Amino acid sequence: MNIQTKPSSLKSPSCCGDGEGSVQVQLDPKLKIGTAKVFSVYGKGGIGKSTTSSNLSVAFSKLGKRVLQIGCDPKHDSTFTLTKRLVPTVIDVLESVNFHAEELRPEDFVFEGYNGVMCLEAGGPPAGTGCGGYVVGQTVKLLKEHHLLEDTDVVIFDVLGDVVCGGFAAPLQHSDRALIVAANDFDSIFAMNRIVAAIEAKSRNYGVRLGGVIANRSKDTDQIDRYSEQAGLRRVAHFPDLDVIRKSRLKKSTLFEMDETPELKAVTDEYMRLAAELWAGTIEPLPGKSLKDREIFDLLGFD
Repeated sequence: MNIQTKPSSLKSPSCCGDGEGSVQVQLDPKLKIGTAKVFSVYGKGGIGKSTTSSNLSVAFSKLGKRVLQIGCDPKHDSTFTLTKRLVPTVIDVLESVNFHAEELRPEDFVFEGYNGVMCLEAGGPPAGTGCGGYVVGQTVKLLKEHHLLEDTDVVIFDVLGDVVCGGFAAPLQHSDRALIVAANDFDSIFAMNRIVAAIEAKSRNYGVRLGGVIANRSKDTDQIDRYSEQAGLRRVAHFPDLDVIRKSRLKKSTLFEMDETPELKAVTDEYMRLAAELWAGTIEPLPGKSLKDREIFDLLGFD
């Protein structure tokens, strides 16, 4: 892995680089995930990305797909409701063998969760040091070395908050589609706009494209829809702010394991619909165009 640095006064050549003045992590081009369909889930911190990712993973598994979920957050709780515990991270296990990756076995860092979903927590570098892109690169390298991607149909990256630096944008370099989780409020939409800009940058040189917006923890979607119309996005799913969703996290359970009610069934049905459409490829890629900060304030009615 190399760090590519360009003075801000220079423009990126068309063949490489992610934008004017970028300082980006360049992953080994040989580290391709393979034939699996790869989705990255982004959004404002605390918006429910892990809940969304885990339930989407289960939905794919219930369609008969072999699923791998990769958590990309130092607090390593993406797969918590799938495995019912905090599993060791890739960085933890590499450190335990003094970074001699050849000494590791798959069961040291990949754990089976609910309904057969395979779970991995990449973790992150110590605070203030290192780069999340290195962690992502080492994770994919380990998976490739142990041939764990060859029997995988779907890979879901659940990525740290609204950080859009080169390191935590690295999963986009492996992804087919990026999904953004947002609530119907200004802060979520502001973060979403930054993520759209990151996806725009990565899509210049990689195959990733915007898949759409997942409205979460929201009764209404008017603000999300207003932004989406201006930015060339679309809403692909809507999950309301239900107490059963909050309780599922406390019970270390996915929504598919909770006692079914009509209200909950509507939510799990929405996850199944979304998974089926993503697998079938019927959700077309979106162009997406981030707005200027002032434009967002004007659009959403701030004085």
